[in-house]
Amino acid sequence: MDPEVALRKIIHIDMDAFYASVEQRDDPALLGLPLAVGGSRERGVVAAASYEARRFGVRSAMPSATARRLCPDLLFVKPRFEVYRGVSEEIRAVFARHTPLIEPVALDEAYLDVTENLLGLPTATAVAKAIRAEILERTGLVASAGVSYNKFLAKVASDHRKPDALFVITPAMGPDFVAALPIGRFHGVGPVTEAKMKRLGIETGADLRAWTPERLRETFGSAGAYYHAVARGIDARPVRAHRVRKSIGAETTFSEDTAAFEVLSARLAPLFDKVWAGADAKGMRARTVTLKLKFSDFAQVTRAKSLTCPVADRAGLERIGLELLAGLFPLRRSARLVGVSLSGFAHDEPEGPRQLGLGL
Repeated sequence: MDPEVALRKIIHIDMDAFYASVEQRDDPALLGLPLAVGGSRERGVVAAASYEARRFGVRSAMPSATARRLCPDLLFVKPRFEVYRGVSEEIRAVFARHTPLIEPVALDEAYLDVTENLLGLPTATAVAKAIRAEILERTGLVASAGVSYNKFLAKVASDHRKPDALFVITPAMGPDFVAALPIGRFHGVGPVTEAKMKRLGIETGADLRAWTPERLRETFGSAGAYYHAVARGIDARPVRAHRVRKSIGAETTFSEDTAAFEVLSARLAPLFDKVWAGADAKGMRARTVTLKLKFSDFAQVTRAKSLTCPVADRAGLERIGLELLAGLFPLRRSARLVGVSLSGFAHDEPEGPRQLGLGL
C-alpha cells in the first residue's frame, strides 16, 4: 500500500437525525417527543426518525403503520426538503472554511480530507472539534464526526458513539479495531450480506480477515476485493471534491418478499426522497430514471425511461418511477429488493484533485 495513502487525515461528518432535528429545532414544541418525518397515512413511509422515536424501534424506510404500532404516541410531520437543502448549504459552508476537499454523500453527510487544513490547526481531531462547534453555533444542530486515516474507518468512527460523538481511529488502532468490529457495522455490508456472512461463520472483522482473496471473490463477487482490504483497515479511495457521478441511486431490501404494488410503491417513497435530495444537493439534473427489482431467486430486472428534458422535480421522479413499476405488473414472483436511480445528467463535473499528505 502507498504509504502516503495510509497517512491521510480524513473526517466523516454525519448530522444526527438530520431531518427530524431540523423539525425539532424549528418547532420547539416537538423537542423531546418521538417524531417521524414522512407520511402518516396507512401506506406512508418514515423518511427519518428522531432519537426519541428510535428508542421504540422506529427506523427510516419503515412503513408508517408499523412505526405507529411500535410507538403509538409517534408524531408525523411532512418533509420540507427545501429547508433541509438550505441547512445543508450552511453546513457545507462550514466545511469550506477548513478544506476544499469535500465529498458530499447526502444532504447530511460528507467526507473531508484535512491532510492540509486551511486554518492550520494541528490535528484532524482539532479540525473535527472546530467543525462540530461551528455547525452547532451556526445551525443549532448536532453533528457526529469520525476521524481516521481512510474513508472506511472515518465512516465507522462517526457511527461508533452516535449521537453527539467524536471518535478517532488512529493508524495504531486500526487493524485491531476492525478485527473486533461486528460484521454488520462494516460500511458496505447490508442486512442481506450480513445474514449471508453470518451463515458462513463471519461474525467479526477477524473472521472476515481469515478468508483468502480468492474465496471472497468466489463467494461475494466483485465486492470480495473490497472486503479483503477493509478487513485489514485498508481503503485507498481518495476524497473526491468533484467526483464524476454517472448516476445517483438508492435501494432497499425487504425483510419479507412481496409482489404487491401498494407495498412496493410505499417502499419506493423514501428512495425517491433520498435520490432527489442527493441530486438536488449537488445541483444536478438528470434525463433518465431507472427502476430495479430483484426477486426472491436473486434474478433482477430493470426498466428505464429517458426524457428530452431533465426531470423537473421530486414529483416527476416519483411519477416516472411508479409508471415503470406499474409496467412490470403483474409480477410472476415476489420481489426482495427495489431501487431507483437518476442518470444522464445535464452537466458532467470535472475530476477533482487527488491530495495526499501527512498522517494523523
